[in-house]
Amino acid sequence: QVQLVESGGGLVQAGGSLRLSCVASGSIFSLNAMAWFRQAAGKQRELVAAIVGGSRITYADSVKGRFTISRDNAKNTLYLQMNNLKAEDTAVYYCNGDTQTYGLGYWGQGTQVTVSS
Repeated sequence: QVQLVESGGGLVQAGGSLRLSCVASGSIFSLNAMAWFRQAAGKQRELVAAIVGGSRITYADSVKGRFTISRDNAKNTLYLQMNNLKAEDTAVYYCNGDTQTYGLGYWGQGTQVTVSS
C-alpha cells in the first residue's frame, strides 16, 4: 500500500510560480506511471501532466511550456513546477500513481492552488 501526500499549494498572483510536491509513504520505484490531475470547481478532474517509465512525459495543452513534471525516486517524491500561472489554473491538484498507467491506482488528498488575476 502506498500513501501519497501533496503539498505546496497556495494563493499566488497571476504570472507567479508554485512547486507542488507529492511524497509517497512507500517506495515509488514500483509506480511506473505517476501524474498530476486537477479539478476546478464545477468541472471534471483532468490530467495536467504525467510521467511514465521515468521518461515518457505528457502535458495537457493548456500547461505546455509552463509546467514541468519530474520525479525523484530516491526521495520518493513527484514534483510539479508551475510557472506563469493563470487564473484558469485555479483548482485542487491531485497526485496519482500506479504500477501500469496513470489515472488508476493511488491518489493523494489534493492541494488547493488559487491564482488571483
